[in-house]
Order: sequence, then structure tokens, then C-alpha cells
Amino acid sequence: MQGAARKRPFPAAAPGSPQPAGPLYAGRHGTVKNEDTFKTSPFHFDLWFYFTLQNWVLDFGRPIAMIILPLEWFPLNKPSAGDYFHMAYNVITPFLLLKIDSFELLYYYDEYLGHSMWYIPFFLILFIYFTGCFTPVEEESRMPVAALLLMGPSSLYYWYLVTEGQIFILYIFTFFAMMALVMHQKRKGLVLDSNGLFLFYSFIITLVLIAVWVVWLWNDKILRKKYPGVIYIPEPWAFYTLHMNNLHAAKESL
Repeated sequence: MQGAARKRPFPAAAPGSPQPAGPLYAGRHGTVKNEDTFKTSPFHFDLWFYFTLQNWVLDFGRPIAMIILPLEWFPLNKPSAGDYFHMAYNVITPFLLLKIDSFELLYYYDEYLGHSMWYIPFFLILFIYFTGCFTPVEEESRMPVAALLLMGPSSLYYWYLVTEGQIFILYIFTFFAMMALVMHQKRKGLVLDSNGLFLFYSFIITLVLIAVWVVWLWNDKILRKKYPGVIYIPEPWAFYTLHMNNLHAAKESL
């Protein structure tokens, strides 16, 4: 009887009367929702106006500015007017995109695609710079006091860059390439100069810091769940948010 009752249809509405609202009838409210769903989105005039203005001024106007502005204002060892226009274009564009619902796209670009587009050229440039840091003079293969003082902060930053950016593979391949280049150049009688020693030793200290960091958090069950992969290198901010925040909350509760 219950099954038959569930299958029983609603009675037909009287002629001229509105249909009852319910799961089998769209009703007047359903019609309104459909109209809202297919409602035409407004034209984002401010977004496209600023984009058009930016394209004409910062892109099309770039060579014009280079012609009009005096060359004496922009020495050869400094950025030109066109370079400043390019930098302004790259800075302004993300802020213009924030005017529409594109935060998720920008977040993906920044956290994934943007990181790869920045880290890979960064380490490539470091390696290219490293290839020119060799000298045949043994006396030049020593670091000044200033380099020794900067080595600690530099190594600490590279540790943060590798762990927080999760780019250990990129870092370790760059380091192996640097080691191979040092051994290859040594056969030619070339040694690292002060800049090469600074960069090479900074990478070595970075590797030691990463090893200490991993060993210290090796048995952390919470972080192990967050980083279940083969390469276990927790992010510093993940450690802070998962542990230090809980510690502060426990102290405040007391």
C-alpha cells in the first residue's frame, strides 16, 4: 500500500487554477530560478576599459615613449623606458583581473604555474652565472669576509625557497650540475673564484639544512599525512600552522 501511495500522481488542477508547487511541478518559483540561471551577465565595462587603456598606453605606447623621452635619462646599464613600461604592464594586469571572479585562476597561476615559470628560469640563470665563475689564478679562489658573513643568510633563504616552494628536485639537479661543472673545469686547471665559491658553498649548506630539517620531522605523524610521497620535505609554514597554532591555542586556553 505504501509503494502504491508513493507512485500515486498528484490530482490534476482545476481549469484556470495555478499548478501546485511541488517536486513534480516546476511552479512559479521554479520559473524564476530558471530565468535567473539564464540571465545575461552584465558587461564588465570597467575591466575592458582598463585593459584597453593599458594595452594602448603600456604596450602600443612603449616605442613611442622610447622615441620621445631623452636617452640621457636611461643609461645603457639601466632599464630603458620600454623596460619600465613592460614592468608596469606585468604588475597592473593581475590587479585588473581581480575585478572579476578569477581569484581561483590567479591562485592556480601563482601557486603552480607561476612557481614553475619563476623557479626554473631562476635556477637556470644561477647556473649560467656559475659557469662564468672560474679562474686559472689560485689566489682568486678565496672568499672575503663579506662573503662569509652573507653565506649564512643566503643559505637559509635557499633552504626556505626549496622547502616552502617544494622544488627539491629542481634544486638538487642544479647542485649536481654545479658539481659536475666544478670537476670538469678542475681538469682544465680552472678553480672557482670568490663568487663561485660563495654560490657553491651556499648550496652545500642549504643541502645540510634540508637534511637536518627532514631528520628532525621524520617521525612527525601529522606532517607524514600531509606529505605522503616519496620525497618528504615539509613546508615551514605547514609546520607552523599545524603545530605552532595549536600550541598557541593551548596556551591561550590555560
